[in-house]
Amino acid sequence: MADKRSVGILIFPEVEVLDFCGPFEVFASARAVGGTDRFFDVKIVAETDEIVSCRGGLLVKPHVDFENTPNFDVIVVPGGAGTRVAKDNPAVLDWIRAQNETTEITTSVCTGALLLAAAGLIDDQPVTTHWDAFDELWGHYPHLQLKSDQRVIDNGHIVTSAGVSAGIDMALAMVERLLGRTLAEQTARGMEYEWAG
Repeated sequence: MADKRSVGILIFPEVEVLDFCGPFEVFASARAVGGTDRFFDVKIVAETDEIVSCRGGLLVKPHVDFENTPNFDVIVVPGGAGTRVAKDNPAVLDWIRAQNETTEITTSVCTGALLLAAAGLIDDQPVTTHWDAFDELWGHYPHLQLKSDQRVIDNGHIVTSAGVSAGIDMALAMVERLLGRTLAEQTARGMEYEWAG
């Protein structure tokens, strides 16, 4: 089997659970039919190695903290109420910028786009976010090219997706892009997820 791609999924206090768990499930589930070897090595990343309280009170222990993260091939920046604080956290923005310099793909789910905007990564391309956050993002970043007619917008290096469950679609689209349609369909089927792809 070829070398696994590494995926780093950012979390922070009050992160939306499905925003990061959905993509985690997709990337962690991608494997050949009948095989046990996974195509992605997926890690949950946070500013420190302390347990993070996510939206709804789910407690999550990150695999690695910012000081100990490798350079990931793919990163996922999720959204949720916590983005309103995280967008003003220099450590979070510096981590996103530093990773983005070496990632193959940098992605966001939901209001994770707010963090990409705060990091200065989506100034010149069409992007999307949760439908209910458009006005908020324009309020902070009026120059953003927000599009409401797509669940996933793939600009090559930067990929954004709409809210919550759209992160599953985004992750499946990345599996398709990196490993082919058949594997993406198999992954969706294994998850019992109706992927429009």
